[in-house]
Amino acid sequence: MTAETARQFEALEAQAARIMGVFTRAGHEAVAPAIIQPAAVFLDGIGEALRARTYVFNDPDGRELCLRPDLTVPTCRLHIERVDDPATPAKYCYNGAAFRYQPAGADAAHPREFRQAGIESIGQPDAIEAEAETLALMIEALSAAGLDRRALHLRFGDLGLMRALLDALDMPPRWRQRLQAQFWRPQVFRAELKRLTHDPARLIKALPERLVRQLQTATPGTSESIVAAHLETEGKEPFGRRTVAEIAASVMAVIDDARAKPLAPSAANLIEAYVATNGPSRDASAKIAALAKSAGIDLSAPLARFDQRLARLTALGLNLDDANFSGEFGRSLEYYTGFVFEIGAPGQPLLNPIAGGGRYDGLMRLAGSPVDVAAVGAAIHTERALAAIEGSIP
Repeated sequence: MTAETARQFEALEAQAARIMGVFTRAGHEAVAPAIIQPAAVFLDGIGEALRARTYVFNDPDGRELCLRPDLTVPTCRLHIERVDDPATPAKYCYNGAAFRYQPAGADAAHPREFRQAGIESIGQPDAIEAEAETLALMIEALSAAGLDRRALHLRFGDLGLMRALLDALDMPPRWRQRLQAQFWRPQVFRAELKRLTHDPARLIKALPERLVRQLQTATPGTSESIVAAHLETEGKEPFGRRTVAEIAASVMAVIDDARAKPLAPSAANLIEAYVATNGPSRDASAKIAALAKSAGIDLSAPLARFDQRLARLTALGLNLDDANFSGEFGRSLEYYTGFVFEIGAPGQPLLNPIAGGGRYDGLMRLAGSPVDVAAVGAAIHTERALAAIEGSIP
């Protein structure tokens, strides 16, 4: 170990102690989730971008495992193991290593092994209060670590608002689900929106004509067997983690799209206008309300929650003058379901935030809960935070 490596290790340990002190004083229990986790939970829930960067392996018993790419999912699994009812309120904090493959090669801003110091707030009855407290606690922890809280940059998004917008528009439910699933990949999202508006039948052209004819007259219970027989005849195996049932459902969706009317241009324009919304968070609500009014749809309930959240953050002492809202911002982890945020330091690239988090009400079910559980959390990338404090931001 070089002298510089030893110095940085000691600095990270001291920084972590200050951060964890803030968390525990706020009522979060310190936990240490296992580093090795079942791979399926992560591969099914974290999203395409991070899935490809997760270190996956099989143990001698054939179980598919992974090195945790973040600590939120392991903390959710730990919570489920500890309580009889997953909805039992609990607050946790942690400081530990996470592991992600870096396609372009590891560097100071994107190491393969890095530390996260974070919090998870599970089962809290007041969603707005839990979200505001989580962000405020992140700011307090970064301040305790040595950063000037007045110089931190905030970026907000709201997946709940996006979902409410799609729910208010006239389109088949499968199109809503597809657009929601593609939201984290802006180019793919826009391409899908364009296809649904101009040529929803385009994808059927890539399917074998014989298979399409069979499925067009199939009864609801026979599509899977038809697809299975087609794969066997062609000598093909299901690819990736997709089952025959999932492949059959996807093919049937393509066929249904070919029968559907295109998405109304007015609906597509409204979606595009929402996604393009970008600017001060205090102005976002009025802008989105104006878009909704012009389209004749009601978004008053989610916008009221948006305004209440800003009011609560202000009451907790946060300066939101420079907080930015982006309609297309959803973070890179696809388990988020509502309010999301990132925190940046002065001079730091937008792609390298020092902290971030948000609401993930569906993740507990994916981690093993029989029901959805309200939850919100956030984590600090402690190496980036230390670099920001020392003035050596990569």
